[in-house]
Amino acid sequence: MAHHLLEGKKGLIFGALDESSIAWKVAEAAHAEGARMVLTNAPVALRMGKIQQLGEALQAPIIPADVSNQEDIKNLWEKTLEHFGGPVDFVLHSVGMSPNVRKKRPYYDLKYDWLHKTLDISAISLHRILQEAWHMDALAEKASVVALSYIAAQRAFPSYNDMAEAKALLESIVRSFGYHYGKRKGVRINAVSQSPTPTTAGTGVPGFDTFLAYAEKNSPVGNATAEDCARFCVMLFSDYTEKLTMQTLFHDGGFSMTGISEDLMDIFSAAHDTE
Repeated sequence: MAHHLLEGKKGLIFGALDESSIAWKVAEAAHAEGARMVLTNAPVALRMGKIQQLGEALQAPIIPADVSNQEDIKNLWEKTLEHFGGPVDFVLHSVGMSPNVRKKRPYYDLKYDWLHKTLDISAISLHRILQEAWHMDALAEKASVVALSYIAAQRAFPSYNDMAEAKALLESIVRSFGYHYGKRKGVRINAVSQSPTPTTAGTGVPGFDTFLAYAEKNSPVGNATAEDCARFCVMLFSDYTEKLTMQTLFHDGGFSMTGISEDLMDIFSAAHDTE
């Protein structure tokens, strides 16, 4: 049920690929709450995914942009500002890619040029986007920026590989740019550390199914779904969170605060009893 939380607001959403994408769900939820938006993704993703369908359904223009290319980002902002006739009220950064993960390079044998690409696409891109917005005055007063993260920024998840470094850097950029943009225009910037979610990117991480099952068993209220995350992002875009900034917000069903759950204890006890 819609509550018109984003009535009259304009936004820019990075990363929608297909129906399993969190960015896709966020775009649908923001639209249902009254927002208008521009959608963007890398040119290769536009060819591979279904974003054209989403754009048609939401009447949202789609502007391709390689987030590791500053000229692309500048062009994206120029066309977005032209489309809306002014600055935007919210931005979703849902971007992540690791060649080391894709090519199954273990953490202790990374290719460093691939690591640089991981950091550039998955984290430094947020700084690029915000820096260009700063110079072009592309964010409205009290705008909201949300970047999607994962708890591997704080804890060791071996098969998450160099994406852990990327998420840690992403969260640092959230804090640092959050300070500067907050002082300048009251813009708030937050990271959402989401439960493992079966998106196209997420399921590409080795052992993802184990991540998902373990988190579900160790989260008192269960994993947060992509739809849950979308509703949370809508709240962060809304006027109800004007004083919330520079935070990493754990949207994970309590996983981040639970040492071990009774469900997991029962599983381990049963396994021990059968030995």
